[in-house]
Amino acid sequence: MAMKSLVIVFSYHHHNTEKIANAFAKVLDAQIKTPQQIDPDALQEYNLIGFGSGIYSAQHHTSLFDLVDSLPQVKNQKAFIFSTSAIMGKEKVAKDHGKLREKLQSKGYVIVDEFSCKGFNTNSFLKLFGGMNRGRPNAEDLKAAEEFAINLMRKENGS
Repeated sequence: MAMKSLVIVFSYHHHNTEKIANAFAKVLDAQIKTPQQIDPDALQEYNLIGFGSGIYSAQHHTSLFDLVDSLPQVKNQKAFIFSTSAIMGKEKVAKDHGKLREKLQSKGYVIVDEFSCKGFNTNSFLKLFGGMNRGRPNAEDLKAAEEFAINLMRKENGS
């Protein structure tokens, strides 16, 4: 049986996170939708769902939380979390993803993996200096996203 995947992304400033979502979608043959386009009851037809956005004030965008709050309880539904952010680091990413991870797990989702990479940031005072991480995500980041998606497929197919 073919794996049916969906990537839910909120990306609006520089479309950093959308670029990553496109890399996942290409490998996973997944549809991409915004949180606003989701019918919560239709999510059960997917084997794997990605939830992602840029990081705003150390967490995902509120539209993702609004969506997750509206989702019905599921049993062992597989999901992954992703983001783009100005500042990286294992502890920071774990913390940034924490609230979304907890909300998804409380709904019965199993988080199979998480992905994050740098994104171009012109928030607040950074725009005065031309922003941070210009050109990110770059080709290397997109390749890492594709490899992440390939690994997700391997896990799903049990190899």
